[in-house]
Amino acid sequence: MNFLSLPKIELHCHLDGSLRAVTIIEIALKEGIPLPSYRKEELQNHLIAPLECESLEEYLTAFYLPNLVMQSKANLRRIAFELFEDAAMENVKYMEVRFAPLLHTEKGLTIEDVVASVIEGMRDAEKHYEIKGNLILSCMRSMSVEKAFEVVNQGAKFLGKGVAAIDLCAIEEEGFCGKFIKPISLAKELGYRVTIHAGETGIGKNVLEAVELLGAERIGHGVFIKDCPEAYQIVKEKQIVLEMCPTSNIQTKAVQHFRDHPIYQFYQDGIKVTINTDNRTVSDTTMAKECEIVNQVLLMTEEDYREIYRTSAEASFADKETKDWCLLHFPQEAH
Repeated sequence: MNFLSLPKIELHCHLDGSLRAVTIIEIALKEGIPLPSYRKEELQNHLIAPLECESLEEYLTAFYLPNLVMQSKANLRRIAFELFEDAAMENVKYMEVRFAPLLHTEKGLTIEDVVASVIEGMRDAEKHYEIKGNLILSCMRSMSVEKAFEVVNQGAKFLGKGVAAIDLCAIEEEGFCGKFIKPISLAKELGYRVTIHAGETGIGKNVLEAVELLGAERIGHGVFIKDCPEAYQIVKEKQIVLEMCPTSNIQTKAVQHFRDHPIYQFYQDGIKVTINTDNRTVSDTTMAKECEIVNQVLLMTEEDYREIYRTSAEASFADKETKDWCLLHFPQEAH
């Protein structure tokens, strides 16, 4: 299978983990932002997390430099456009991009300014390329509940206009779901769809609570349901879709080796899985690369890929028209 040419759908991609190194350098030079290097090859050493990462905490340090250049409307618009452009170049038809608006308010932007700018960049790309998208607003689990309410309330005006869902992300601690029941409940009332990062760092029970307490429709990663029978069962029974990111899971040590990744075992057992990059720059990857990993290491057949593509389209937070459009690009049965 030639994954570069096949249509793809991505449901789990972080904006601040997917910047072009040259863009960071250009903005930094223009705005006088200090970088450890202004040479692309050297800067990439600071932007790409090694496969030998010790933990999720170490992996997340790669996000510091990108966020320095994501503090203006113009920069956010450009960066969003470039991400969708990069995805379109490898035949991604639909993409959901997530980001934490509060990370981009350090120089005076409001949450509404941030969200509007990213939407503009996404719309610019949709005009130039055969790609469609939606945004997912992330609340950092390290922030207060009050800050989560801010994101939910101020992002609500963009629902149906580029924003589709709410998310909780960053460092994962056991039992985090209980802290955020009220803001996520409000988000659901307002019309947000819900996807939650959970089960990425050894705590399968967090997936169970994300579904039971927060009403998660999808789970970011979910690797460790393999060690929690109750979480495994609820994901399987309720057909909760897992947004799986093989390379990222190696880097964060959720999985030690690609051959140990549970995505294919989950898939064979009837759990709905999707393939994603998580962070194109930090994980030095693309959708084509991630699909190839699943294909080569985890023995994905052409029919498996077709089914995962369908699952991705159906599990997306897009409207019916966009889902139908995605399925029109679905590869035909081989004869």
